[in-house]
Amino acid sequence: MNQVKGLHQEAMDVLKATSRTFYIPITFLKKDLKHAVAVAYLAMRAIDEIEDHQELSNDVKNTLLMEVSQLLLEEELNREKYTTLLSPFEHELPEVTLRLPDWLSLAPNGAKKCIQHATSEMATGMAKWAKLGWSIQTREDLDDYTYYVAGLVGVMLSDLWKWHDGVETDRDLAIGYGRGLQAVNILRNQHEDMDERGVSFIPTGWTQVELMSYANENLAMANEYIKSIHKKPILLFCRLPLAMAHKTIKAIRDGREKISRSEVEDIVQQIQAD
Repeated sequence: MNQVKGLHQEAMDVLKATSRTFYIPITFLKKDLKHAVAVAYLAMRAIDEIEDHQELSNDVKNTLLMEVSQLLLEEELNREKYTTLLSPFEHELPEVTLRLPDWLSLAPNGAKKCIQHATSEMATGMAKWAKLGWSIQTREDLDDYTYYVAGLVGVMLSDLWKWHDGVETDRDLAIGYGRGLQAVNILRNQHEDMDERGVSFIPTGWTQVELMSYANENLAMANEYIKSIHKKPILLFCRLPLAMAHKTIKAIRDGREKISRSEVEDIVQQIQAD
């Protein structure tokens, strides 16, 4: 029991170090749901670190992600096979990736299969786009990429809401929720993505205007998505990243790349007070 409790704390510590943006809303959730969403985030972050890695070749990323995808389809992730797969890259990859079997071992009964299957599908999509060199040419390409890396998150979260609380949501709106947050990330990080990875997620011929419109279109779907959620902890969870996304859009319009730490703190306080 103490070992499991310690592992839970390690998972939350890694989550907090990896992304405060999602750590804070996860703490709003009740125990089993909090553990499920934390595991889901860590699992998806684990494969995201492979996709984003600056030193691994696209072919290596494709191979690793496809292999991980297949391992995740098993009822239990085979720790030995996973460790062997990543062992040549253990000094390049971060803790959140190397310890994926640990995180999945913490998934509550009833949530694990959902988490593994969604993460497997995400890994397959990431592998495809790594092989393509993230060559986003059209709106359809952008929709496909943002579905795999973010829309799927919305779908998986909706499955977890239904599992834990019986909350029913619209799948298309759930995808829009994820896409909207991802579109804001693309807007915010477009120069960094190009400078550090040589990658642009913006369709050929699009300007800031089209990308902003794409983000707003999906954020409007996200606004509709949360209207169907009446369980307060889940609603608080969903509202916080969405509020930050809307605030970031406004900051970008004002010529800033991101919102300040004090603005984030104000948003958290406001969401908690409502």
